[in-house]
Amino acid sequence: MPTSGGLYWWTHFFASPSSRNPLSFLVGYSNTLGLVAGLCSIDCEQLPIWLNSTDERYSSSPLDGFSLMFLSVIVIARDGNWTPSNGVIYATYLATVLCHAGVATVSSKIMGKLQTVFVVMNFVVIAATIIALPIGARYHRNSGHYIFAETANLTTWPTGWTFMLSWLAPIWTIGSFDSCVHLSEEATHPNKAVPFGILTSIGSCWFFGFIIMIVLAATINPDLDSVTGTSFGQPMAQIYYDAVRKSGTIGLMCLLFITQFLMGISIIVAASRQTWAFSRDGALPFSPFFRPISQRFGFIPLRAVWGCAFLAMVLGLLTLIAPAAAQALFSLAVAGNNLAWGVPIFARVVWGQEKFVPGPFYTGDRFSVPVAWTAIVFLVFGTLLAMFPVEGPSPTPQSMNYTVVISGAVWFGALTYYYVYARKWFTGPKITIAEEQQVALREKGLEIPTG
Repeated sequence: MPTSGGLYWWTHFFASPSSRNPLSFLVGYSNTLGLVAGLCSIDCEQLPIWLNSTDERYSSSPLDGFSLMFLSVIVIARDGNWTPSNGVIYATYLATVLCHAGVATVSSKIMGKLQTVFVVMNFVVIAATIIALPIGARYHRNSGHYIFAETANLTTWPTGWTFMLSWLAPIWTIGSFDSCVHLSEEATHPNKAVPFGILTSIGSCWFFGFIIMIVLAATINPDLDSVTGTSFGQPMAQIYYDAVRKSGTIGLMCLLFITQFLMGISIIVAASRQTWAFSRDGALPFSPFFRPISQRFGFIPLRAVWGCAFLAMVLGLLTLIAPAAAQALFSLAVAGNNLAWGVPIFARVVWGQEKFVPGPFYTGDRFSVPVAWTAIVFLVFGTLLAMFPVEGPSPTPQSMNYTVVISGAVWFGALTYYYVYARKWFTGPKITIAEEQQVALREKGLEIPTG
């Protein structure tokens, strides 16, 4: 059944009677905070290399946020002779989140068309990268052996485990594909559109990501320390610079941060719909405040949009206070969403197989359950990966990965809140469809949970 709160709704539907309420509550909180953490990650990520160029804490960290991409263009334009302060980074992040909330507020009627623009921009960046880099580096491209057969380990982990940790980048990249789910109540033919959107999102990431990785490996400077320690603060900017020099790098980085900005719009829309759905069911603090729909701005959850933006702005302060904790918070985008995706799948194959009614998009009786278990194993694997220190087995307090602390606090806090207080009133997702629609769904074999 298409619903904006799909993951926790499906968890409640498939889980056993004794576990459905706490598991649904856990998934709802994990998904809500995971999506907001995803907004933080997309818009900022963490402190860049140029703020601590002699500090090992940042030597191998992912730097993917819009704010850092945007500021790196200024650094490149000034030939690396300018270093933005923490305050400048946070101010840029603050302005970015506010812009995202503003766009999500005023563009509700054309959001579907904007999503098409976002997809096109992604392909523009991909095409520009795979064309410009090989041409710019035509006199110093790396060999096929270097691209496909050589390895480099910049951590103190064994090479085999470092290879496993390298999965974190693609795991983060395909994150939040459940955005389609949270927009299902606003979609046409969601039973087909939502699974198609999920598969095309992940499939295109896999295919074009593989091509981009080949291009980057072919054009990167073999002296990897010079790339990761670049004065530009962005290893990707250094790869561009080595191939297409200053003007080309500025152009490509501009395309890159524009695309990243558009990603932020998508994630705040998804986060607001999940927040609204969870508030509709009374599960969040101040639910009566976030529940109303704004007719003036096109029947959108306006308060939920700005609530997510405000929370993201507050959480972003961690980049100024404790960078290691901030990185762990942003990793909640992986761990929190992985749990939210995995629990309903687990509930379905363990408790809800008899309730499961295939929709128009189905892998078949032969493959459905094996695919589900494969997904569960992969999600557990990805969650554990997100909790390992990246640089090595003997982290310092500054390089420690506190994801297990942040994520554990979210999950433990949600369950504690449920068992101490929310169990008295939270009985799962509320049914808001008409009685005749409920009867029709029951006739199709769907058990409709009651409050």
